[in-house]
Amino acid sequence: MTTWKIDPAHSAIEFRVRHMMISNVRGEFKDFEGTVEFSPEAPENTRVEISIDTASIDTKVGDRDTHLRSADFFEAEKYPKATFKSTRVDVVDAAHAKLQGDLTIKGISKPVVLEVEFAGVQTNPWGSQAAGFTAWTKINRTDWGLTWNAALETGGVLVGEEIALTIELELIKVVETEPAAEASAD
Repeated sequence: MTTWKIDPAHSAIEFRVRHMMISNVRGEFKDFEGTVEFSPEAPENTRVEISIDTASIDTKVGDRDTHLRSADFFEAEKYPKATFKSTRVDVVDAAHAKLQGDLTIKGISKPVVLEVEFAGVQTNPWGSQAAGFTAWTKINRTDWGLTWNAALETGGVLVGEEIALTIELELIKVVETEPAAEASAD
């Protein structure tokens, strides 16, 4: 297995949720990191670990972002990280797989399944190998204690429970360096 690190400049963790039952609000997490153990020759052995800074949530509305960081939602001060750790890969074909793993938010871990598309491996202009993946799933936010809501006068609620997650990752292959040869004492 080869170790790959997330290239944050070319990666994104985004979400979409219903607002007032009539539109979608989109947002992203700006700060995250992780590693992937992956080999195109043995994708079934892939291992993924990602850590997301919950305070880095950005919906382009400052007051909403502050509310999302509060105890009503992520409790970012108490739970600064959300994590994903893979548990299994079911290969569908050469470019698709189902990645199973545990998603932890606010100290609550639940299993999720991500649909994954492998875009391939390329060598960038600086000589490093890069691999690309897109993953998506839908979760119910209340399963992780994100339960705040407000009833609407006309019926329904302000914030939908279903969250659509999309993850775009560009990974850079970690080059293992040879240990320095010990200097001889001639």
